[in-house]
Amino acid sequence: MGSEREDRGLSRRGVIGTGAAALAGVGLSATPAHGAGTDRPAPERGGPPSGTPGGDLALVGGKILTQDDRNSTATDVVIRNGRIAEVGRGLRLRGSRVKVIDLKGRTVIPGIIDCHNHIVLMGLRPGYHTPLENASSIAAALAALKVRAAGVPAGEFVTTIGGFHSNQFAERRLPTLAEIDAAVPDHPVYLQIAFGGPATTNGLGRSFFRSRGVPVGDDGAIAMGEAAQTALFHLRRGQTLDDQKRSTLDAMAYAVSLGVTTHFDQGGFPATNTPADGAAHFDQFRAYDAFQALHHEGRMSIRLRNSFLHLESDPNLPGLTARLRNTFPLFGDDMWKVIGIGEFTASGLGDVWLDANHRVAQAGFINQVHSLTRDDFKTEIAGWETVNARFPIKDLRWVIAHVPFITAEWLQRLKALGGGVNVTSWKYLSGTATDNGPPFRTILDSGIQTGFSSDGMQIAPMNPWLHMYYAVTGKNAKGELINDGEQITRDEVLRLYTAANGWFTKEEDVTGSIEPGKYGDLVVLDQDYRTVTDEGLKALRSVLTVVNGRIVHRAPPFR
Repeated sequence: MGSEREDRGLSRRGVIGTGAAALAGVGLSATPAHGAGTDRPAPERGGPPSGTPGGDLALVGGKILTQDDRNSTATDVVIRNGRIAEVGRGLRLRGSRVKVIDLKGRTVIPGIIDCHNHIVLMGLRPGYHTPLENASSIAAALAALKVRAAGVPAGEFVTTIGGFHSNQFAERRLPTLAEIDAAVPDHPVYLQIAFGGPATTNGLGRSFFRSRGVPVGDDGAIAMGEAAQTALFHLRRGQTLDDQKRSTLDAMAYAVSLGVTTHFDQGGFPATNTPADGAAHFDQFRAYDAFQALHHEGRMSIRLRNSFLHLESDPNLPGLTARLRNTFPLFGDDMWKVIGIGEFTASGLGDVWLDANHRVAQAGFINQVHSLTRDDFKTEIAGWETVNARFPIKDLRWVIAHVPFITAEWLQRLKALGGGVNVTSWKYLSGTATDNGPPFRTILDSGIQTGFSSDGMQIAPMNPWLHMYYAVTGKNAKGELINDGEQITRDEVLRLYTAANGWFTKEEDVTGSIEPGKYGDLVVLDQDYRTVTDEGLKALRSVLTVVNGRIVHRAPPFR
């Protein structure tokens, strides 16, 4: 391990000397002013709470959008033993040990559920990952990096790997070496778009990468593909489990600052541990070590639900077969559960894939696959019809994700199987008028089971408010209207991100709405969701996030 740290060229003191506060990893970045377009801090310090239920907690005097079947609004909610106990108006609080928080009219929503993302991969980012998905200009991005660097140990990399795009910056380009050096002169910096670049770095970063044979332009540019992936390879070489735990804590802290309390993770591509790997690859044998350690330590501040991704081409499907024989679906506790297989069942969509789906159905697992083209969903749905004839899948919650080009006809065929879709605004970052979707309006009008997801954090942001903005307005990061005619309402998209999403993990009876008996997960917003402007929608944040009855994030005025 010592030689690996030397290859990384970073200070060992940066890992050992950070202490518990750094492992808490909650101060990711900050915004110069409200709505200025950069990421805000997750300001709560210290270790996240354990997964055991919190004590009695009452939030009173708010505008609580319960997302129950009546879409009712309440003013007060009481959480007891980690579950919602009472919801209503003017509740009489019983007992002297209830912690009471006066909301002063603020809007409350259920904890947001992201039914398809890759938060495990986000937690494995090397360096001190800094989400830049909310920055609207290079100046805003540099400001976030500067704040982040102030809390990073000497010699350590400040990084942003995936989740953002140069399209979101007014300048429509990445920052240059000189610009990054002006903001962060004392730390190496590495910024990479999507799976494999392009990327950019500063002076210290350029010295690091060039010494390892990575071609870097004088302006800090690193080309997409082999060059960027080789750069990422060298950043990963020195990572330790402590690094991954710290980064995973950072990822969870960022999530709860946005109000995202439950994450249905869809895995990663099998790593080769060579420069051929991109940002979406991980070691499938060790990828969950950080989450396992933090769960054992009682330091998870989110609920994690995960599927296992399989990309085998061997007709015998040895990996999938072993998985199905030795893994129990829906196994775990309230904070972390294994859910199913996805977002790939096997490599390609041929005979091996079809056989894999037969096996998943026979084993009774939830299954999720993705659709990105104008035709793949047809093959998937037709294949599932074949599977269903032998092993009925009606009650298995089989889902096709993303579906940017799905049509009304095929939605009905999937609906007839008992299947569902989850949609995402991943086209927000790089979509155009001819490469847009999903057809949100068409999907909702079909009546099929639908949920919302981010597909973060490689080609899309985690931030649910950016996804909601695109779904409501049809506008991409450049402000161009690209999905006209398929917009949905704010109430509809909020419901898709909350009450509708419990279906995907067979937890609709315990999550997604603020009702007695359900998980004590809720979010207090800094502005009124229903009245804030469309542009203001992108800037919404949590000022108080509660998971399992425990406060896991505070910002002013509750700090």
